[in-house]
Amino acid sequence: MRIRSDIFVSALTRRVFNDGGYAAVVIKGSDAAGAIFVRQRFRDGLETLYGPAPQAFIQAEDRDDRLFEARLARVEAEAVEALIAREAKFDSDLWLVEIEVERIGDYLELAAPSPSP
Repeated sequence: MRIRSDIFVSALTRRVFNDGGYAAVVIKGSDAAGAIFVRQRFRDGLETLYGPAPQAFIQAEDRDDRLFEARLARVEAEAVEALIAREAKFDSDLWLVEIEVERIGDYLELAAPSPSP
């Protein structure tokens, strides 16, 4: 059984803070099953946005895991805002978590290797 979205987000933010990073819930979605998007901010002002990976990437034995993919890589904040706005029109129950860490792979399981910073 897949872990609830609110528990996943809570654990993610605690792990980031525990490691000395910054994390904040920007949009709180559905507690039970809201899609989770993670906005990674870099020191140079660019951002990467991660969202749920398509079901095709998920193997049968991993169906209960949350798998993410990069939707935008190292772009200006406006591009991230625009994509989140489009996603929110489609899915009003989504979560948006903002984090400031250097290595996202320490916190999210990625469907493909993370884009180079």
